[in-house]
Amino acid sequence: MGSDTLTKMLGLGEPQLLDDNGAEITEGPLWHPEGYLTYIRLRESELVRWDEKDGVQVIRRNTGNGNGCTFDAEGRFVMCHFGDRNVTRTERDGSINVIAETFNGVPLNQPNDIVLHNNGDLYFTDPFWSLPVEDRHLGYNAVFRLHPDGSLDLATDECEFPNGLAFSPDQSVLYVGITRRDQDCIKEMENDGRCPHRYLRAFDVAPDGSLSNNRIFFDMSDSPDPGWIDGLKVDVDGRIFCTGPGGVWVISPEGELLGLIGFSDVARNLAFGGPDLSTMYVTAGGSLYSVTTKTRGIPAYPV
Repeated sequence: MGSDTLTKMLGLGEPQLLDDNGAEITEGPLWHPEGYLTYIRLRESELVRWDEKDGVQVIRRNTGNGNGCTFDAEGRFVMCHFGDRNVTRTERDGSINVIAETFNGVPLNQPNDIVLHNNGDLYFTDPFWSLPVEDRHLGYNAVFRLHPDGSLDLATDECEFPNGLAFSPDQSVLYVGITRRDQDCIKEMENDGRCPHRYLRAFDVAPDGSLSNNRIFFDMSDSPDPGWIDGLKVDVDGRIFCTGPGGVWVISPEGELLGLIGFSDVARNLAFGGPDLSTMYVTAGGSLYSVTTKTRGIPAYPV
């Protein structure tokens, strides 16, 4: 759990275990306005639903290693698939369509996480992840921008290994989690070293949606705990909640560390939900947890 100061600031409750059904890795939590949460069992390629009444239910299998999820401007469910190397949208009739799989005719890397801009564009990270060198057809890690008409733009290729991403409340800043620089970082961690490439980047977002002023916003490299930067969300006050070494890091809009919400399992992603968006749902290890707060998250669905 977080420090006394952070606990008081955010009104944090104790983590409650909601699902511990033996999954290897859980990811991609997303709160739905109908009052339930979906998340991913990554290795099992399952999309799972949780709600207060019925608990845990598997609602889709064979997701192609689905990962980050959000809604598009019409409220349709969108998922990144790093195994299938594409992004899909679930239509109102339940059919599933691929909405991004190539850029300029070249296959994508492994789409990871995705967010919606108020103008209807979807931004998603596309790192190499576990691709063999010969399959890295793009030749770079990317953040892409998918327009409602289906066209795809390169938002930036200036991220070493982009993972989670989130907008500031006014959408003037895009935060991107940098998990590592390259495969050598994994070797450093395996040898009980510290990876010096765990940080958040920030970009200014212009009115037309373009990105500029790439900068390191917050650095986690000095953490003695193992683990990587992964998913992140922002609350209505602009605080960034980012999974990383030791749990969920809470960072002010000015880039100052406010505290750490500790988890014994590796925390990989989070989402705010509940009736007033004040419950934080965390996918950690192979489980799902909830933590009550007195802050409110920014909804992923269009308002």
